[in-house]
Amino acid sequence: MLLLQAQDITTKQASRIQQIPGSSLSFKMQSIPAGDFLLGSPTTEKNREKTEGPQKKVQIPAFWMGAYEVTRDEFDVFLKDEQTSQNVDLDAITRPSAQYVDLTWGMGKEGGYPANSMSQFGALMYCKWLYQKTGIFFRLPTEAEWEYACRAGTNSTYYFGNDPSLLYQYAWYLDNSDEKYQKVGLKKPNPWGLYDMLGNLMEWTLDHYEPERYKVLTDNALENIMPAKAAKYPKALRGGSFEEGSEELRVATRFHSDPNWNKRDPQIPKSKWWLTEGKNVGFRIIQPLKQPSAAEVKQFFINYLGK
Repeated sequence: MLLLQAQDITTKQASRIQQIPGSSLSFKMQSIPAGDFLLGSPTTEKNREKTEGPQKKVQIPAFWMGAYEVTRDEFDVFLKDEQTSQNVDLDAITRPSAQYVDLTWGMGKEGGYPANSMSQFGALMYCKWLYQKTGIFFRLPTEAEWEYACRAGTNSTYYFGNDPSLLYQYAWYLDNSDEKYQKVGLKKPNPWGLYDMLGNLMEWTLDHYEPERYKVLTDNALENIMPAKAAKYPKALRGGSFEEGSEELRVATRFHSDPNWNKRDPQIPKSKWWLTEGKNVGFRIIQPLKQPSAAEVKQFFINYLGK
């Protein structure tokens, strides 16, 4: 029934609610119709970086995307699931290592605040956990999928136009955040019903960050998942956060992870799960319209998580 309903999103918008098994919580998935768009920014865009070009037309298959960033309430169901284990040899889903300090830094936890400070590994393990709980394959978006969904059919600096003075209506950023992240969904959504795509927390993507990625793309290429890379750094993030200014919250801006995001972690080796300097890092999930087979899902998580 789910996939039959999903057929509608190839050409028009829809939404659905996904329950989180073992809890009273649910999250909203917004449909993202298939289409093509120009990835990156034009050379005339103010504050443009070289890594945002050259622009290339990319075809994007339809998918579902979380209307909001994953919240701490939702992530905590995973963290506290007694069916997870610290022993990777005993359980396919391992329990995240304990945080040695409160990595929310007093900015907010329960009641709709976004989950923060997790590594890309931690975000992907949440996706794997959701798959085992629901039978539905979720993952992080690619950079192209993220930008396509954020633009929502627009081609301007921001999805509401080119005027940065309007950004406060849509995003929590340097000028209005009071130096902390806020509850999800309090600002206006983009035209496809996605909240906080700019600001609040920068969001993990699936991709390894490659500065000249767009140079090797061909026009009208079909967006496919890039092969996983074993290197931990750098991974690509999008959207900016409550710490960035309007020039960095442009839709095309690319961010990348840095080893210094974990410099205060006292564990040896450092945690795969948490970022001690990642207070401005979070994620949202997508569900491909065309669900992969169980064998393909297994291989995906082997490729990206090593298990």
